[in-house]
Amino acid sequence: MSDPLWLMLVKVLGIFLFLLLTVVLAIVIERKVVGRMQMRPGPNRVGPKGWLQSLADAIKLALKEDITPFNVDRVIYALAPVISTVPAITAFAVIPLGPEVSIFGHRTALQLADLPIAVLFVLAMSSIGVYGIILAGWSSGSVYPLLGGIRSTAQVISYEVAMGLAFASVFLYAGTMSTSGIVAAQDRVWFAFLLMPAFLVYLTAMVGETNRAPFDLPEAEGELVGGFHTEYSSLKFALFFLAEYINMTTVSAVAVTLFLGGWHAPFPFNMWPAANTGWWPLLWFTAKLWGFIFVYIWLRGTLPRLRYDQFMALGWKILIPVALTWVLLAAGMRSLRNDGYENWQLALAGLSTLTTVVVLLALHRRFSALNTRRSESAPAPPVVAPEGSFPTPPLPQRPSSRAKEDIHG
Repeated sequence: MSDPLWLMLVKVLGIFLFLLLTVVLAIVIERKVVGRMQMRPGPNRVGPKGWLQSLADAIKLALKEDITPFNVDRVIYALAPVISTVPAITAFAVIPLGPEVSIFGHRTALQLADLPIAVLFVLAMSSIGVYGIILAGWSSGSVYPLLGGIRSTAQVISYEVAMGLAFASVFLYAGTMSTSGIVAAQDRVWFAFLLMPAFLVYLTAMVGETNRAPFDLPEAEGELVGGFHTEYSSLKFALFFLAEYINMTTVSAVAVTLFLGGWHAPFPFNMWPAANTGWWPLLWFTAKLWGFIFVYIWLRGTLPRLRYDQFMALGWKILIPVALTWVLLAAGMRSLRNDGYENWQLALAGLSTLTTVVVLLALHRRFSALNTRRSESAPAPPVVAPEGSFPTPPLPQRPSSRAKEDIHG
């Protein structure tokens, strides 16, 4: 039974307010948490203990002068922030926030739209959102925004593949692409335990997809001034800022839905019979969502920005092979389960844990400080490029005594 129009409008308004409130809180909480990590107070002036700092920032951006450079493509320059923001909000429409509840006497699910291919819809929306960054860099008519847009293109190509393979593991094992069906399949065991390698691949890919530290290469301040949004100000810049945090919220909600049981109560609350009924599941979903947002903040306050070659190598040489291998294993386990081997679920959890440990040990061995010190203790001899070759320019020559006499007269 479909919802009446007024109820759908209430859901749309509720989702928008939920995202807006999450963004406002996430900004000020991030500044406070990072300040605590860096042994400084953080925002503490605007409002009670600084909790109205996000509101003050929004008012400041709205009142600032909107400066448009003279050599931009004005239509695309104005549309790029909208293209980044709208898909991030739209993708949240297929996220189930809870089971059926009563809203003004009508029974309805806490989900705006339950599509049979909802996972593919989320993937498509995340791909479209990156076009806003690419077009913003291209339309700005400046070198640094263009470089940021090019980096974003390479970023989405590299990490979208790994993310899609992580999704494939989930809906192969669950037997459905519907987000509500995937949540229902996790009523006993979360997929984060059964498909742990795919879960870790998605965690890494979602940070890369949202351009957050340590993968914030399209807006690297130390290299590209501000990256793709260098030429933006006022409300246009605010939309990019809003899009970043809404994207962060959306991909975190997808992680909760696909791997952490969605709105199902965690242990030990799931032992309470009424934990998964009524409005309680919305509380569990929100708590899990904020757990992922805290991970984002933690990464930003802990890790330095990766080099571009390290970023590409991580996507193509590690994430994609691991995700592809796990898709084959998950498909095989699904076939065994369909043939009646129910006990293979325990074997899958053990294999998942073992694979994760092996991959993490391999990564630690490759990137450990010990190997770094070994490589630094025996540096390779410097390669001297011939004069005039690219990219090393020729060194300036010291003028001879005759040239000095000619210069001074």
